[in-house]
Amino acid sequence: MSVRHAWAVSEGSTTTSWFDVRLAFPDGARVDALAVLSGADVRVEDVRARPPLSLDDLAVLAEWLEHPLFEACVPAPARGAPTASRRARAAWPRGREGRRLVAQEYRTARDEGGDPVLAVMRATGHSRRRSLRLIGQARDEGFLAPRRARR
Repeated sequence: MSVRHAWAVSEGSTTTSWFDVRLAFPDGARVDALAVLSGADVRVEDVRARPPLSLDDLAVLAEWLEHPLFEACVPAPARGAPTASRRARAAWPRGREGRRLVAQEYRTARDEGGDPVLAVMRATGHSRRRSLRLIGQARDEGFLAPRRARR
């Protein structure tokens, strides 16, 4: 049994995907099908078999195709499988390593003539206030020169 994603067409917010399904039996018989996933529906558009299927075999075809098509067509969250965390920003290292990377982003932007705070905001995904706090922590750690000379 093999299921292969053939192609997909997107129109607006809807995506329609086609899958080639092949069932091979030990006696040499073969069934090829074209399945379509549109929205939440999975349909079989075309079936070809060698040797031809009997009416009884055609009635059981849905059972043969159900599990492999379900695995290939239905996304993991809909199957109830655990999903990865969806975060708006990429994970940023904490501690000393994070402050070192903040300082690196800050210096790179400053050297290129850009806004260093904005560069840190883009890199970390944090707000301006949180980015300024991270920059201050990088200064305290010694990765950046002090802002003002101490008296």
